Amino acid sequence: MKEKPILPLLLSMSLPMVISMMVNSLYNIVDSFFVAQIDEKAMTALSLVFPVQNLVNAAAIGFGIGINAAIAFFLGAGQRQKADMAATQGMLCSLVHGVVMMAVSLLSIRAFLQAFTQDAEVIAYGMQYSVIVFGFSIVISAGLAFEKLFQAVGRMSVAMAAMLAGCLANIVLDPVLIFGIGPVPAMGIRGAALATGIGQILTLAIYLAVYLTRPISVHIRPSLLRGEAGRQTAGEGERESGLTPYSSLAILKRLYAVGLPAALNLALPSLLVSALNAILALYSGTYVLVLGVYYKLQTFLYLPANGIIQGMRPIIGYNYGAGEERRVREIYRTVMVLVALIMAAGTCVCLLIPAQLMGLFTENPETVAAGAQALRIISAGFVVSSVSVTASGALEGLGKGTASFVISALRYAVVIIPAAWLLSRVLGAAGVWWAFGVTELLSAVAAHFVYRRATERRDNNARGVAE
Repeated sequence: MKEKPILPLLLSMSLPMVISMMVNSLYNIVDSFFVAQIDEKAMTALSLVFPVQNLVNAAAIGFGIGINAAIAFFLGAGQRQKADMAATQGMLCSLVHGVVMMAVSLLSIRAFLQAFTQDAEVIAYGMQYSVIVFGFSIVISAGLAFEKLFQAVGRMSVAMAAMLAGCLANIVLDPVLIFGIGPVPAMGIRGAALATGIGQILTLAIYLAVYLTRPISVHIRPSLLRGEAGRQTAGEGERESGLTPYSSLAILKRLYAVGLPAALNLALPSLLVSALNAILALYSGTYVLVLGVYYKLQTFLYLPANGIIQGMRPIIGYNYGAGEERRVREIYRTVMVLVALIMAAGTCVCLLIPAQLMGLFTENPETVAAGAQALRIISAGFVVSSVSVTASGALEGLGKGTASFVISALRYAVVIIPAAWLLSRVLGAAGVWWAFGVTELLSAVAAHFVYRRATERRDNNARGVAE
């Protein structure tokens, strides 16, 4: 972590995640492709459910980022028992979050759908999909907690294998369960939800199998959750571990200090999509479908970039905990270049074949034309967004969740929602697409200054100690 050249280290940590993210992106697109074969209303229902589904994932992934950052920091500082405590508390909290998100989603989804459409068929499709997919919320939370645990100790290949297995299982099961093949009855949109859940179960099973058979350097120890265990550690091994009953609470606070802002970062797109759906619905339901397709397609771009970010987090967190400020800066610059290259490739694809991309999800020529226009306009902001994406991810790895949240809030709420509303009054529905580029430009400028301000404080303190 501290000695290997940065680019080879980043690639060794990131490439497994990039591959798995690319497959995950393919799974999202294939999933939507098969649902679109049912009819356009089924695809519209999937688009409307997406914000709530993203919210569930955001809660799990965001808190997982808190687990990842805490473990990496403690390992870098040489405090292994605190790393164990972070893993243990993190897993318990993740399971509780899964139960809460399942209950909230199932109780609120009908009212949520009715807020955006009165089409009874669309609502029926949405309910059929939601009742099944949200029933797996606990599995999602546990699986993503294990993912971040393995990433924190550098076992990226395990995370890649688990994600690949789940995604491939979903891709294979989609047509079987949706349309019915052989003895399997056709389940329609319910089949898509069940295929997703089975894939998530397989991913979690692989994590558990590897954790039990090939131990890692960080352990989940239920005994650390008992007050008497904490007191014993403090009394008999305090000098070795530095763990006290108070520090146990401090670790929990550290998990949420990064995990809560990270979850909010990831949940903000749900707020954004819902707000944009409300604006676009004033013009036509076609634009709601176009926005849903765009968010499916953009995962094929932003998830690989996120794979680079995930590979960066444990490295930058470890070096930050070890006091290697110069190396932290080099890691940040290298990741920025890699993410920008991914974004440039995505821009070229959206400019060259936008109609073909939209044609994967609908045969309606008007929808294809509207979607192609949207992709051309939105793609103008892809490369610029690499600044915000990298800065936000790096700040999470450094344990600065609040600063990271500020950047995401600008991208997903503070700037884009007012800009979309104002521009739509001038340019119609196309104004919403132009709002994406305007937002990325303003957010990139803000992200640059937020990151510099957040990191300069540590650098200045380090210089003062050295002097």
